[in-house]
Amino acid sequence: MNYRLPLLIVALSTLAAPAVAQQDGTLPEVKVTADRYVPMPQPAGAVTRSSLFSTRAATSDTASLLRDVPGVSLGAAGGVSSLPSVRGLGDDRLRIKVDGMDLLASCPNHMNPALSYLDPSQVGTLYVYAGVTPVSVGGDSIGGTIIAESTPPAFAPAGQGPIVSGEIGGFYRSNNHARGLNLGTGYATQTFAATYRGAIARAGNYTAGGNFKTFTATGRPGQTLPLDEVGSSAYDTRNHALDFAWRDATQLLELGLGHQDMPFQLYPNQRMDLLKNRQNRVNVHYLSQKDWGLLDARFYHEAVEHFMDFGRDKQLVYGKAPYVVAVGMPMWTKGKTTGAVVKADIDLSKRDLLRIGAELQRYRLDDWWPPSPADLAGMLFSATNPVPATFAGMAPDTFWNINNGKRDRTGAFVEWEGRWTSHWMTLLGARIERVTTDTGPVQGYNSVANNMMYSQGYLISATQFNALDRKRSDTNIDLTALARHTPDDNHTYELGFARKTRTPNLYERYSWSRNAMAAIMNNFVGDGNGYIGNVDLKPEVAYTIGASASWHSADRSTELKLAPFYTHVTDYVDAVNWNRQTNVAATPVPGQFGLLKYMNQDARLYGMDVSGRMPLGTNRLGAWSARAVVNYTHGRNHETGSGLYNVMPLNARLSLHQATSGWENALELVAVRAKTNVSAPRQELQTSGYALVNWRGSYTWRSLRVDFGIENLFDRLYALPLGGVYLGQGMTMSIAGVPFGIAVPGMGRSFHLGATYRF
Repeated sequence: MNYRLPLLIVALSTLAAPAVAQQDGTLPEVKVTADRYVPMPQPAGAVTRSSLFSTRAATSDTASLLRDVPGVSLGAAGGVSSLPSVRGLGDDRLRIKVDGMDLLASCPNHMNPALSYLDPSQVGTLYVYAGVTPVSVGGDSIGGTIIAESTPPAFAPAGQGPIVSGEIGGFYRSNNHARGLNLGTGYATQTFAATYRGAIARAGNYTAGGNFKTFTATGRPGQTLPLDEVGSSAYDTRNHALDFAWRDATQLLELGLGHQDMPFQLYPNQRMDLLKNRQNRVNVHYLSQKDWGLLDARFYHEAVEHFMDFGRDKQLVYGKAPYVVAVGMPMWTKGKTTGAVVKADIDLSKRDLLRIGAELQRYRLDDWWPPSPADLAGMLFSATNPVPATFAGMAPDTFWNINNGKRDRTGAFVEWEGRWTSHWMTLLGARIERVTTDTGPVQGYNSVANNMMYSQGYLISATQFNALDRKRSDTNIDLTALARHTPDDNHTYELGFARKTRTPNLYERYSWSRNAMAAIMNNFVGDGNGYIGNVDLKPEVAYTIGASASWHSADRSTELKLAPFYTHVTDYVDAVNWNRQTNVAATPVPGQFGLLKYMNQDARLYGMDVSGRMPLGTNRLGAWSARAVVNYTHGRNHETGSGLYNVMPLNARLSLHQATSGWENALELVAVRAKTNVSAPRQELQTSGYALVNWRGSYTWRSLRVDFGIENLFDRLYALPLGGVYLGQGMTMSIAGVPFGIAVPGMGRSFHLGATYRF
């Protein structure tokens, strides 16, 4: 069966999910000599082409393009860095691949997740594997895999000379005065293609719907913030990508270069803000068709330089004038990721396909906090001169949060796909990985033993940490079994089981300080608490049973799909309240932020994703259709009985679509139930239910497309269920520095307008 030609991975994903977004004319000719069928594995959901174009005018956050995919929810963070969650498992529990690269967040607050390095205008395909995930699409994860690919290279058609193409676009959004530009241009012959894609986006703070009031007095010297403004929600980002591709009849070679320069991205649910993020990446990809199948190899390297401190909205102590400026707290992080992947699809017979592969990833992390200039200027003490009670403690030394952190992965997988009949297919896979983590010795800002608070937070905890054997090695095994039955053109049934494993990240294992101020800076969940690592954390192991039943028309224009799931996680990395002085478990103080320590516990998640679509007919106004997505996930800590943190409550997205003569319109209702199943140790905030109405439209004329719409049409005030605690204003460097119990509100009414012209 000869169906593996250059760029076949993209072609097959298009067959597997016709909704996968792609640019017209961007793929070379692909000839398929076998019967058409939906191969395994296939994504659980994908971003449609129309949704991709209409949504990107309304957002600069690539992760938010996934909001229509069944089972996906978004944890609010910065304006371009939300954290996707699949069936209640998010962040590092997902494997997120950007152009085939496994990228990690290099920040104690996870402010630079993988999808933040790809602007929405640069996305070519975006799809999700949920729950029972084949071992061939990634390990070291328990929640699923998200695949994001840039637009593939476009070569000149056979018999045609060199071609020059391009795209220019821009947008404006009213609520936070967001504006941006994107430019793409390419040169191609029949065997060579070169493409540049660049995008810039900038926005101010957004305003909540209705009348959002946070404090009785807010502002900067000489300036007052509106009471409905959500502080620390502005951003400024620039992304650039330069790609080259060469091909012949059986081979494809790609070289991708990327650069991000992000001057700032402020965070309403974190105590710090991103004030600089620079990433450089190199991605080399080789694809070759052989007589026996397909060979796929990739090498990539990423270097990240990341800086945090207090942004403009966090620099003040709120209250009556005169305003007090908070002490700065510079924090630097440098991360380097180097990876290589080699895999092959081998045609054993017309019935049997074997996938094999090997993977290596080498990750290095340094996270250090220089002494505060304000502390250095006022520091006049020695061993014989006791530290004043007012001394802030961020001097005279550099605080080493992670010193020469290491996280190395090596792995291999084998996967067998069997097409037994036209009605039955199976998939069996196994992956084994060796993950080793380690870090060097650390130190605090000072080691003055006559100050009890700082000696316990710095000197004692650093000494205890340095005395540990910090190297840990895990052998992780993943197993997947899937079966699909297609009795006819109108029914598809699937059943699967997976055992997936994830090794804790470096911050979960090696955040060492019990000082409250240092601990609250190690928080990538946005709940306002402080976190202490645990060197002895074991890998998480998830056992998932998933099924799906799809009733559809032959062309799938009408479809109803039900996908129930159940996941049991052993050694789930949860958190327990901790006493920093006695170094033992503690009882949380109601209504106050606290310190927590990562601990292994067992957890269970279950639920169902429901999705459907159907045409409604055609009249003089055009063709009408309806779509719906309903998600339900329940997560609970099996040992404590507490809810799991950041699990989206029952929610639905219903939309009515109309299209005629270049015009497209969609009216959307988003309904979310109240969130009451919350994490007790974190004192996670409950949120009320809400309903939002959005309208989006577009008009396409030849090479010009104009997108327009209104988000939150009725300007509804609501709290984000996965938004965490509001920390967007005021001095935030202490446990008691900000009020407790205010949830981050969602954005109020916003008009958007975007235009794209292709040439």
